[in-house]
Amino acid sequence: MRRNDKEIKRQAEIEEIIRKAIVCRIAVSDGDSPYVFPVCFGYKDSVLYFHSAREGKKIDILKKNNKVCLEVDIDTELMSGEKGCDWGMRYKSVIGFGKADFIESPEEKKKAFHIILDHYANRSYDFSEESLKNVVLVKILVESLTGKKSV
Repeated sequence: MRRNDKEIKRQAEIEEIIRKAIVCRIAVSDGDSPYVFPVCFGYKDSVLYFHSAREGKKIDILKKNNKVCLEVDIDTELMSGEKGCDWGMRYKSVIGFGKADFIESPEEKKKAFHIILDHYANRSYDFSEESLKNVVLVKILVESLTGKKSV
């Protein structure tokens, strides 16, 4: 990281940012073309989970290349200034790298859905077999995370 003074080194602080984030952005590579997509997500034990429709560009890309980069941010605030170069942004962010894998078993899908829903709501839900068949659940085995803040 170029700016060591902005680096977040404590793993607990990095994971707190992930817990507070509402959206995760996932970057993938389709040959020589980058592609980024936002997802609702859940995170537990160094694994990030998200769901998707069974078909689409992100699924096609992940089937060919499962390497991903992920990003979340919180506490963003635009800071204005008198001169153009005085403007800036306050934020806390996390960037990570990992490998995506598709979840196939109904039990693992239910577990992943509960982790995702726990991120947003403090209650449990039931899932029909039909709804589990109609959705793809993806887990990203997170290999590294770095945090950065400008406050």
